[in-house]
Amino acid sequence: MSENIEVVVRNCDFGEGPHWDDTTQCLYYVDVFANDVHKYNAVTGEDAQLNLGGGSMATVIIPRQKGGFVVSQKTDLAIVDSWDSGKVTSIAKVEADANTLNDGKVDASGRLWIGSCPNENNPDLLQLPKYQASLSSLDADGSVRKHISNISLSNGMDWTDDNSVMYYIDSIPRQVWAFDFDITAGTISNKRTVADFSSTEIPDMGFPDGMAVDTEGKLWVACFDAGKIVRIDPETGKVIRTVKFPCEKTTSCCFGGEDFTDLYVTSAAPAQLEKTSLGGSLFKVTGLGVRGRKANMFAG
Repeated sequence: MSENIEVVVRNCDFGEGPHWDDTTQCLYYVDVFANDVHKYNAVTGEDAQLNLGGGSMATVIIPRQKGGFVVSQKTDLAIVDSWDSGKVTSIAKVEADANTLNDGKVDASGRLWIGSCPNENNPDLLQLPKYQASLSSLDADGSVRKHISNISLSNGMDWTDDNSVMYYIDSIPRQVWAFDFDITAGTISNKRTVADFSSTEIPDMGFPDGMAVDTEGKLWVACFDAGKIVRIDPETGKVIRTVKFPCEKTTSCCFGGEDFTDLYVTSAAPAQLEKTSLGGSLFKVTGLGVRGRKANMFAG
C-alpha cells in the first residue's frame, strides 16, 4: 500500500510531542527551545501558537479532563488553564536542575508519564551526559513517583490495548523496551528489549525517538537523524515497514484524523538548513492502511 506525505505546517525549529484531540480535531504539539505550544486545526488548517513564558522549554502539551492542559516547564509540570488565557501554574517539580523534562504521555487511567534528559542542547546526542535522567509519573492528586533511574535520554512511550505492557524508549543506547504494566498500581516491571536500533538489519536507523502504537499492536517509531518512521513488530523486533521523510530529524508521531488513519509526524531543523529546507515541518501521512487509537487526557 502506498502512502502520501504532506507538509501541513512549516514554522518550528524543534517540533515534538504531538497529541491528537479527537473532540476538537486539533493536533497539539510543541516547539521545544522556543517554549511554544501549537494547536493545528485539521479542519481549518490554522496553526495557532502560544508561548509559555519564563524562558523555559516546552516538551509536552496534553489536554486535561477538567479543561486546559498539562505542560512541561523544564524541570516542572504545570497547568495552562485555557488556550485563550495562557495562564501557566506550576504544579510539581519532577526533575533535578541538571536535567530537563522530555517526552510524555498519559495512560488509560489518566496518569501522566514523563521522562527527562540532560539539560544541554547538543546536536550530537552521543556527546550528552549518560545515565543521569529518569522516568517518572504524575497522578491526578499531584503526587510524583520516579520509576526508573540511570536513563540517558528518555523518549517515546505507549501501551498495549489491554494495558498489560508499556513500551518505552531510551534514545542513547538506541533501545525500545517493554515492561509489564500494572495500570491500577501505576507500576512497571520485568524490563526486556523489544528492538535494538544498534543491531537492526535495516541500515541507517538513527536514534529511536517518539512512538505510537496502532490498533494491530505494532509500534511506529520516529528515527531521529535518519529521516524516517519505522513500523516494528514488538513480538519479533523486526522492522516491517519504513516511511521516509524529506528531512533528517524526525522526532515523534501520533495517529489522528476523524478515523485515526492519519499519522502526524513532527521534525526538527538541522544546523545547516540548506541540507533540507523541510526540517521543522509538521507532516501528515495518509494511505497507510492502518489505524491508531484515541489519546488519553490527564486526569489531574
